[in-house]
Amino acid sequence: MNVFITGGAGYIGGTVARMLLAAGHQVTIFDNFCHSRRSAVPSGATLVEGSLADRSVLESALGAAQFDGVMHFAALIEAGESMKLPELYFRNNTAGTLTLLEAMLATGQQKIVFSSTAACYGEPERTPILEDARLAPTNPYGESKLLSEHMMRWENVAHGLRFAALRYFNVAGAIEGYGENHEPESHLIPLILDVALGRRASIKIFGTNYPTADGTCVRDYIHVEDLADAHLLALAALETRDRMIYNIGNGQGFTVLQVIDSVRRVTGHAIPVEVHDRRPGDPAVLVASSEAIQRDLGWKPRHGELDNIIASAWKWHRLLHS
Repeated sequence: MNVFITGGAGYIGGTVARMLLAAGHQVTIFDNFCHSRRSAVPSGATLVEGSLADRSVLESALGAAQFDGVMHFAALIEAGESMKLPELYFRNNTAGTLTLLEAMLATGQQKIVFSSTAACYGEPERTPILEDARLAPTNPYGESKLLSEHMMRWENVAHGLRFAALRYFNVAGAIEGYGENHEPESHLIPLILDVALGRRASIKIFGTNYPTADGTCVRDYIHVEDLADAHLLALAALETRDRMIYNIGNGQGFTVLQVIDSVRRVTGHAIPVEVHDRRPGDPAVLVASSEAIQRDLGWKPRHGELDNIIASAWKWHRLLHS
């Protein structure tokens, strides 16, 4: 296969790119390095540096070959920041996706696997969350992704665009030699690991009065390698299916305090905590039902244990900061 990957120098895009290359496929990475590093581009990939806002650059890159599919990871991802700067998220995530879709149609590219999010659901009415649950994002980040899904649905109706939207829950862990390295970092597990590494003094907990077992938020953690497997299955399925929307998660939730305790077990380090007020837009519980993709595409997570997910991330972060 020959695959075009936006955001391919990022955490998830870079993992998928490495897995594709290891399997003998061709990869073109499109990235502007606004929150990633040039050094993260894997050996063997073709690099096109550019922005989703630049349709001419996108069309030139997409028109250079007949790709077997586009995998679209490029996006801003900070829910808290989106509450302060919603216009930034709609411009980058939603308008950027529209420009990509226009460039795909102009160059005859017909298949896309889209990096969506559980934030499309907002505060769920019941858990685990099914794909037909009410869609009511509580932050502009989730809204920006949901609007992108709507655009793909209408492009499918009007132009036959084939799409798979994968709604991630919390992605964590690392593959051999590559893992999470955002700048700035905002995800819980790497922030806690920074405490274990002595790179920060403590971990902040935002809210201890949620309606959960210990008062902290509950999230579903999926290993990045399992997530990458889902993308490869979705791309293959677009040969025979024209539109798919799937949740990708483990189906089990862990509180913030449970994640901190897991890091303590894995690393052997004490993790001091600071308690702060809730952040606007944070749902209390987000846990996935991934039964649909397991039934339809045969996907199954192989790294379900939280301690194992964190152990792979710990190995990567020690290598990264050694």
